[in-house]
Amino acid sequence: MDQKNAAVLTYLNEDELRTLSAQGVVKNFPRNTVIVSEGDETDSLYIIIAGRVKVFVSDEDGKEIVLGTQGPGEYFGEMVLDGGPRSASVMTLEASRFAVIPKNKFRDFLLSHPGFSLHLIEKLIRRTRALTESVKSLALMDVYGRVARLLLELAVPENGRFVIGEKLTQQDIASRVGASREMISRILKDLTAGGYISVDKRRITIHRTPPRHW
Repeated sequence: MDQKNAAVLTYLNEDELRTLSAQGVVKNFPRNTVIVSEGDETDSLYIIIAGRVKVFVSDEDGKEIVLGTQGPGEYFGEMVLDGGPRSASVMTLEASRFAVIPKNKFRDFLLSHPGFSLHLIEKLIRRTRALTESVKSLALMDVYGRVARLLLELAVPENGRFVIGEKLTQQDIASRVGASREMISRILKDLTAGGYISVDKRRITIHRTPPRHW
């Protein structure tokens, strides 16, 4: 199973986290709070000090697609630099604490910390690659293929196995791959019956790589 380490690189190290957080104010939000909404005016960068959030887009009928989740040490709102509207919404999955950095202070920080500026460029490149792959999978893969791809992307090594540490409901998976919860339920049952995965209290373990096509 080919696992990429790109996700790890989205985290700030302790020095970066401490220095950049000092440029803003700390705010606390309860679970299920929308921090920013798609289309909002862009004015701040958010650094996650504690808690988890989901990043998503939705339509007028409330149907949403989850683009990903983030936890402590990660950040969102970096596109504040171009002054355009928010491209996605962000909601807390649990009680969370953020350092909120105004646009002008974030810009000054980038100018005085070229190492972090390079880190930011690399993150944006990875995001572009990920979005390209997502568009490709939505256009060319069936639902099973999208589910298999998502599971492999999220799995990390743990005690000789590959485990998805993030607790995912069937609806979470459905929102990420653009399918119904009922379809996800059938696919997970088939993968479990085939010995590819096991699910215990929403914790998914991958025992062998699922086939690309079912």
